[in-house]
Amino acid sequence: MRMNYQTTLLYLTTVAIWGSTWLVITFQLGTVDPIISVIYRMALASVLLFSLCRFLGVTLRATRLDHVFFMIQGVLSFGVNFWLIYLSEMYLTSGIIAVIFSLIVFFNLVNGRIFLNRPIERNTALGGLVGLCGLYLLFSPELSNASSQQNALTGFGLALTAVFSASLGNMAATQSGMLGHSVWRINAWSTLYGASALSIIAVFTGTPFTFDYSAEYTMSLIYLSVFGTILAFGAYLKLMVIIGPEKASYGALMIPFVAIGLSTIFEGYQWTIMAACGFLLALVGNYLVMRKPR
Repeated sequence: MRMNYQTTLLYLTTVAIWGSTWLVITFQLGTVDPIISVIYRMALASVLLFSLCRFLGVTLRATRLDHVFFMIQGVLSFGVNFWLIYLSEMYLTSGIIAVIFSLIVFFNLVNGRIFLNRPIERNTALGGLVGLCGLYLLFSPELSNASSQQNALTGFGLALTAVFSASLGNMAATQSGMLGHSVWRINAWSTLYGASALSIIAVFTGTPFTFDYSAEYTMSLIYLSVFGTILAFGAYLKLMVIIGPEKASYGALMIPFVAIGLSTIFEGYQWTIMAACGFLLALVGNYLVMRKPR
């Protein structure tokens, strides 16, 4: 696949930003409860997306049925998913979580078969099996240590549930896209619904709406909302227009490399031969899932 300067820049922008967001999330953990941090992130992203729609002249009108799909995507993808991701990063390093989340490619295809009646190719099943084997090897070093076994299992369970939730939300997003909606309109409403749903949960559970005014927390919040939600997503959309969604999706293979590389540098992730083999198998599994059969 030949790539010109613009395409290369868009690829690097998407991979670098989305690959770094996993580490940046760790700066949101600590003083403020994870559910509140996600509410702030999605509320800010929603305001920015609504403003962007107005600037681009994108209409915000939608039918009641449209709003049902927006709400499903918002609650599952932008609400529950990110809440669980934030919680999982309290137990496992951000790079490991990024590798687990890369399995969403497989989940999307399986759920696409169930909810959208899309066929599952042989390479999809093979890729899913290889990816699961890779995750087992990746987690073996964590599980061999009795003191960290419970944390590893808790983090893995939270992350895997987040992937499943996000994938279900993607089914609603796909349905909305099939109905001819702009992605900006879909995400503007969905982030609003996600923030609203988590706010209701926070109120009923008595979680305080505190805020950390430190530069670390504030800047990471802005980065996740502006760069992670607006800039990277915009670059990815432009990339799909230029080279098509199939080729653009291969950028997802590079995101775990960036995430786990940053985790190694800043979080002290310790590599083992088994973990390295598992990491590579997980990526090979994703490649097989996304690869179109000849």
